[in-house]
Amino acid sequence: MSAQLEGKVVIITGGESGIGRAAAQLFASEGAQVVILDIDGSRAAETLDSLNGSHTSRIVDVSDAPQVESAISDILSTFGHIDALVNVAGGSGRKWGDGPTDACTLEGWDKTLALNLNSVFYMCKYSLQAMLAQGRGVIVNVSSVLGMVGGDDDFATHAYATSKGAIISLTRSIASYYAPRGIRANVICPGLIATPMSQRAQESEHIRARLAQLQPLTGDFGSPQDVAQAALYLASDASAFVTGAILTVDGGWTVR
Repeated sequence: MSAQLEGKVVIITGGESGIGRAAAQLFASEGAQVVILDIDGSRAAETLDSLNGSHTSRIVDVSDAPQVESAISDILSTFGHIDALVNVAGGSGRKWGDGPTDACTLEGWDKTLALNLNSVFYMCKYSLQAMLAQGRGVIVNVSSVLGMVGGDDDFATHAYATSKGAIISLTRSIASYYAPRGIRANVICPGLIATPMSQRAQESEHIRARLAQLQPLTGDFGSPQDVAQAALYLASDASAFVTGAILTVDGGWTVR
C-alpha cells in the first residue's frame, strides 16, 4: 500500500459490484475513508465486508435528488469534508426499451437518462457545494466508449450512449468552470469490462468473437480493476495538474 489517499473521504456511487466495488477496495487499500452510496443495501454491505478498515455505506437512489442532497448533508455532518467523488452508478436501459432512436421507447429514454445522467448531475451538484466551501475537491465520472463513438447493431442503445456522452460534456464543463476554485473533474470511458452489467456481452459468442477487433490490445474484456486503477490516479494527487481529461480504458476500442 502506498497510501495515496490517506485521510481522504471518498464517496463512491454504485459500489455494490463491478467497477464500483473494485474502486472501493482499491481506494480503501490506499488509505481512503470510503463512503458507498448504492440502492442495494445488502450488496453494498458485502462490499464493505471486503474492505480493510472502517468504512460506511448509505442506501441511496442517486437518481432521486432529495435523497442525494440528504446523503451529502449526512456525510458532511459525519466527516466534515468530502475530498473526492467517484460516480460509477448507472446501467443499461434495455429492459425499458432502449435501442436505436427510431425504436427506443419513451420510457427507455426517460429512465436511462435518469439512471445514468441525472444521477451524476445530482451527485456533482451537491458535492460541489461542499467542495466550494472547502476550496478543493476532485470529481471522477465514469462514462463509456459509447459516449465517444457510435455503436453498431450490437451496441445500438442510443439513450445509453446519449447519457454517457452528456457525462463527458458535464464533466468538462465542471472542469473548466471550477478550476479557478481548486476543484478538478475528469472522466473515464471504459470499453467492455467484465462486470455484472456486461453479462449479455459476456454470454454472447458473437460478441466474444468480435473482441479481437473491438478491443485489440488484449482481444478480451477488461477487468474492473483496470478502471479502478484509472480512477485512483484521477482521484489522487498523482494527477494534481490534470482536469477535464477523458481517459479511455478500452483496450484500443476508440483508436481503431
